[in-house]
Amino acid sequence: MKNLYNKSNLWFSIIWIITYVILFSVADNLSEKTGYMKSITVLVGVVLSIIIIIFLKKNNLLEKYGLCSFKGNLKSFLYFIPLLAILTVNLWNGIKMNTSVINTILFIISMLCVGFLEEIIFRGFLFVSMSQNGLKSAIVMSSITFGIGHIVNLLNGGDFVPTLLQVFYAIAIGFLFTIMFYKSKSLIPCIIVHAVFNSLSIFSIENNNITFDVITCIFLCVVNIGYALWILKKTKVIKTEN
Repeated sequence: MKNLYNKSNLWFSIIWIITYVILFSVADNLSEKTGYMKSITVLVGVVLSIIIIIFLKKNNLLEKYGLCSFKGNLKSFLYFIPLLAILTVNLWNGIKMNTSVINTILFIISMLCVGFLEEIIFRGFLFVSMSQNGLKSAIVMSSITFGIGHIVNLLNGGDFVPTLLQVFYAIAIGFLFTIMFYKSKSLIPCIIVHAVFNSLSIFSIENNNITFDVITCIFLCVVNIGYALWILKKTKVIKTEN
């Protein structure tokens, strides 16, 4: 893995994206057959997370890829208050225990892994490697790639329109998280929000109203893009030795 990383950071990130998407899709399908939600996915997520952490720590890359304390000015980041608004979206229809306790726990653990892995892969590996050849294109491609990656949900039984809307707001979320990482050099806030946002979906009440889905998508796009633009304007880039 180190040889590939040294040879091409970009290809290293692309291979990780492909590996992540394929393994998680297969794991989700296998988990359904076991009768326990995300049972196999949890194992895959934990193993991949451990592999990445060991690799980064062994090669002194933790700080380079944002696994360090937040270095930005909290006031200029509005004390992360807009992030709290984003987190409420999955609970707009109310809160409900949709499955058994064990399935809920497995789901939450898997979402913690998803939050970590997707931030490290898309915001860390991909964005950092592409930013070496152009910052603006790196921000755009990292955001779009992250959003488009959610199309895989169609293969896992997701409906077309909700999945398409998810792609749109995932691009907006990806844009915000990329800007946050770029400005603060820390992925920790992004990982936490990403993991919590996904985890809370297990308690949401299913809604089949397309109009509501569109409103939610617009809300997420406006808040994420608006917050990202605020951060771009009001904060300075933290410089590191890496």
